[in-house]
Parts: sequence; structure tokens; C-alpha cells
Amino acid sequence: MQALLDIQNISKSFKTQDGQGLKVIDNVNFTMQEGEIVALLGKSGSGKSTLLRIIAGLIAPSDGQVMYRNQKVNAPVPGISMVFQSFALMPWLTVLENVELGLEAQGIPRKIRREQALKAIDMIGMDGFENAYPKELSGGMRQRVGFARALVIKPDVLLMDEPFSALDVLTAENLRNDLMEIWQETEQDSMKGILFVTHNIEEAVLVADRILVFGSNPGFIRGELKVELPTERNTQDPAFQKLIDEVYRLMTSSEDQRRRSKKTETKAIGLDYRLPDVRVAELIGLLEQVDELQELGPVDLPDLAEEVRLDIDNLFPVLEACSILGLAKVDQGDITMTAKARALLEADITKKKELIAKQLIKHIPLAKYIVDTLHDRSAERASEERFHKVLEEYFTEDEAERVLTTMIDWGRYAELFAYDYDTGLLSLEDVA
Repeated sequence: MQALLDIQNISKSFKTQDGQGLKVIDNVNFTMQEGEIVALLGKSGSGKSTLLRIIAGLIAPSDGQVMYRNQKVNAPVPGISMVFQSFALMPWLTVLENVELGLEAQGIPRKIRREQALKAIDMIGMDGFENAYPKELSGGMRQRVGFARALVIKPDVLLMDEPFSALDVLTAENLRNDLMEIWQETEQDSMKGILFVTHNIEEAVLVADRILVFGSNPGFIRGELKVELPTERNTQDPAFQKLIDEVYRLMTSSEDQRRRSKKTETKAIGLDYRLPDVRVAELIGLLEQVDELQELGPVDLPDLAEEVRLDIDNLFPVLEACSILGLAKVDQGDITMTAKARALLEADITKKKELIAKQLIKHIPLAKYIVDTLHDRSAERASEERFHKVLEEYFTEDEAERVLTTMIDWGRYAELFAYDYDTGLLSLEDVA
């Protein structure tokens, strides 16, 4: 059977400030058949949205190719339509005019495209708002317009980039249910497949027939799960919960690096490591929750996520911080505190700072590099710009700034060094 989509050896790199290549996607392969809904699930920054744009023909891969019905995708094609997280509506156009855009680009006569646009608007429940402008609409209504614009061209494949993440929970659930009704009604007529990006585990299990779990740095497919559940799914069903557990297991598997080059060993943390965007207070707060739940052994991550009410975009960075600092072991969907974490929770504030300082120097090369640099300078001071330039050898300018800001926050908490916001100077903590 001919695949609807065939993603072959896709890799993507971007240039950093110094001209070096920053790989964001590494050798991604998968196929999608007719009648499938496939979820790309992973943390923010793992390259999922970039991959979706490559599939849509909006950006070119560095290596590999996308095949749509056995034809190579080099640019946007009529059979593939996309819904964006940010709605991407033209603010100066009415709802009707926004929905007509795709049809107009295809050269459809005005009368015909107006009829088709009105039908699409009615189908997604926006009848009566044809002449409204985006600024008059709520977030959920604007996203409905985005769906109408994508659906009006009767796409063979619908791509969706976190289409519900900018909406409140109830609005997202309502729109998701409406989309599934549309899918069931149109699958035989036009739309033959949906591929969507999400960081919401429950959403992936609720909607998809198959889940591709993404790893990061750079993005790669670390696992695949088939969702063999009825169309009407109950989140309290033991089979549903079992799949949730399996997703967490895949996302925290110690085999995270197994797709690395066969010629090299797994790379240890270095200056090029993307520190998770986490505050020390968040890290300690999570460990306190784990301590409360940890009675007989490891804590199940789905239970922890429910307890702290965090989705994977907020939970996983804190888990990562705990792990790299030697405060917890995260594997196979469970978290276990280490002896260092126990000591941290039992310590007073001064001892907490000392313990975090030791773990930073021991486990985070950037922390040691900054401290060593400050010790080597006669004034024991250095501009943050110095360290920013070092990080720009590995990251984009914005990512380098984010990593350095995180490191400064951690270092100041642990009193490894001081930082003057006005001058941008870092200095050893005992310097007046």
C-alpha cells in the first residue's frame, strides 16, 4: 500500500552566530497511512514544530526528503494543509476573507470560493461571525477560523502544530471534540490523515491512533506506540491509564541516546549542554512532593504529574534538573530521590546553598568554567558577555542568553558568584 506520507532520513540544522551548524532534528523516519491520526509528542524545543514545517513544505530539510503520495515535497502542495498554534490570522481581514485565502491562492473564482468558505465556517460553528475581525474573537473562536481556513481546501492531510495549547482547558476540549466529529464525517470524502504536534500526553492518547515519542537535543524519534482503544475514549479506563504510563516510560527511558551515531559514544554534558529553564525553588519544591509520595520505592511520574498539576513542558525540565545535579534518578517512567536530595531537604538554607554549589561544580561544566574564569582574573570579575560569546559557539543568540541566565540564577542561589544586573558583571561571592 502506498504511504500517505513517507518521511525519509530527515535532519535539519541551523546556523549559529559564528556560522557553526546547530542540529535540531536528527535522522527522522516514519510513514503515515490513509485513515491514521498520528501524534508527534515531546517536550518543547525537541524539533517537532520544525519537522511539521518541513513536512508542510514551508522550510527545507538539511538532509532527507518528504514524500507525499510518492511525490517529493519541495514547497507547499495543495493536498496538505496546516493549522498553527498562534492562529496566524490576518488581522485586517474578516473571518470570511481569512478563510478564503487558501482558495484564492489556488485561483478559485470568487463566487465559488465564497460558497465553500461559508460552508467551512458553518461546519466549524462560526456561522454568524463571517464579517467579524480577529480582534473581536476569543482565542477559541480564532482557532476555529484557523481550522476553517485549513479545511476549506479539502486537504488530503491535515497538519496541526499544537492547535489547542493556547486555549483554556474547556475550550480546548470542546474544539478537540468538534474536530474529531469533523474527521469522522469527512474521512471518506476528502481528509485521509491527521498529523499533529503536542506536548500534552493525555491529548495524544485521546486523539491519536499512533504516537511518535520525540527525544531532544537534537530531535529524534525515540519510540512509537499504537493506540488500540475505541474512538470514544475514557480517561479513567485502565487501558487508557496504561498507555499514559507507557508514554512516560518511553520519555524517560535511559536509552535516550541510543540513536546517536554508531561511531561515537554518548556525549557527556559539556559547555554545549542546554540547561533546563528551571529555578532552584522549583527543583526543591518538586523533590518535596516526591518525598511525600515516596514511601516504598520509586514514584510513578503520572502520579507525580497529577499531584503537582504540571504538563510535560513544565514537569520534564524540573526532572531533568534534578537528574543532572545528581538529586534524582529518572528512568522507565519513575523518579527516585538520591541520598544527596534527602540531605538537601533536611538541610537549613545555608547548607542547602552549599550542597547545591557542590553539585553545580561537580556536574555542570558551565558552572565550573565560570568560577575558574573568575578565579583566573586578577579582579575576580568578568562580563556576562564573555560567557555569552562562549555559548554562542554552540547555540543561537537567544538560546545562549537563556542558558546563561539559568546558570546565573543557579550560581547566585548557591553563592558561587555574584551578579550585578546594571553592569552585567559576574564576580566571586566573597569580593566586596
